[in-house]
Amino acid sequence: MAKLFLSLHVLAALIAIGPVTVAASMFPKAMRHAHRAPGDQDALTTLRTLHRICRVYAAVGSAVPVFGFATAGSLGVLGSGWLIASILLTAAAAAILALLILPAQAAALAGAEAPGPGPGPGRDLGSGPASRSIARLAMLTGVFNLLWATVTVLMIVRPGSTTGG
Repeated sequence: MAKLFLSLHVLAALIAIGPVTVAASMFPKAMRHAHRAPGDQDALTTLRTLHRICRVYAAVGSAVPVFGFATAGSLGVLGSGWLIASILLTAAAAAILALLILPAQAAALAGAEAPGPGPGPGRDLGSGPASRSIARLAMLTGVFNLLWATVTVLMIVRPGSTTGG
């Protein structure tokens, strides 16, 4: 049973977390483009698509910890330090995504869709509020991605295991 749960856990991580990390990473650059070209429907479509990928796959990603707990329970490692650290890092990544990244993307998308004066074609965003919010979103996405990379390494190395260092 442990092999089944582990297989489902890894598949869920690849299928759900991978697209979120890629789409979330692409969003700030697409947002900069949308701000430089107000009214560009292709830019808005790209933003909507990236945000939707993040929302949908974040929901699908809830299967990752479910299968992870099932795997850990079947292997009898629920009290292991590396697993507890992974759980805490996963919770932090999920909180950053749900509470900071997705709302920031939604707000940025709403701002890009709203009619009104924008930076204008070809203009630099400078250091205004839009530029700062895009930079903050990029930073949060980087932290989210680093958390997932750390969890992945912990899952592979598993300190104290027969396969780990």
